[in-house]
Amino acid sequence: MLTRLKSKFATMRKYEVIIMLAPIVVVILLLLVDDDDEFAKMGTTSYAGVERQSCSPGSFQGQKGATYGEETPGGIKYNVRTPLNYDATFAHPLLVVYAPAQANRAKTERMTGLTYQATSLGFIVAYADHPELSTSSTVELGSIPEQVAKKWCIDKKRIYLTGHSDGGTVAMALAFMNGTRHIPSAIAPSAAGVSYRDLKTHSCPEPISVMVMHSKNDHLFPGYGSEASGWWAACNDCSPIPKTLENGCIAYTDCKNEVKTWYCEGEKIHAKWPQLNNVMLKFLASSSR
Repeated sequence: MLTRLKSKFATMRKYEVIIMLAPIVVVILLLLVDDDDEFAKMGTTSYAGVERQSCSPGSFQGQKGATYGEETPGGIKYNVRTPLNYDATFAHPLLVVYAPAQANRAKTERMTGLTYQATSLGFIVAYADHPELSTSSTVELGSIPEQVAKKWCIDKKRIYLTGHSDGGTVAMALAFMNGTRHIPSAIAPSAAGVSYRDLKTHSCPEPISVMVMHSKNDHLFPGYGSEASGWWAACNDCSPIPKTLENGCIAYTDCKNEVKTWYCEGEKIHAKWPQLNNVMLKFLASSSR
């Protein structure tokens, strides 16, 4: 009897050890899995009925699906996502997503949740790391569209830039800085740290569609969004009185060259990405140079 009890207690202790170790094992397994894989969920797009700008077969070596660890000439890393049924002879719109401070390309992909919806709509998406921001690093980030277009079939008249906080600042700066303003076809910066005081020191670029996303509860950059959208509306020679759209954004109308200038104001704190992916992607998809 005593022997059976000892055996039973020994078995129980083994189970207790297993139960205690289970969470540790799970954590180790999660660390062994590539963090990027969790968020690289791409969609299938339809090429039927789409106005086709072609690339020559065999011209580009970029792979379909998820590509990791691409680098700019200066060493800034970025990941690329394509539709699952990527056609290398079809020129795709490109969306570059810039990271906020203290984030990288993987965290930005997770935060924005853009991959599946964007690739389903036919976009190729590039997520960039966050370097220490300066004029030179911003220019370096602006080289990503050119680098992507060397390996994937990209429509260079449909290059779009977005990003949050510092990433939004980069997206906006590339559109007005001399030497880079020719790159984007449209921009959709979120929570950008660019005020009217910053913008008025720059000359206006050629008209470009701009969708500014900013929160009225952004205490880090208070009021910057409305200031920026007003500056872009003036640069785009729009009517000064905006109208409210069904999606809650406001739109400045009658802009030069039929570009669009929107301001979409949210209520979240600065750190939160706005829940406007569908609105933003449709805005970008309908914009080109």
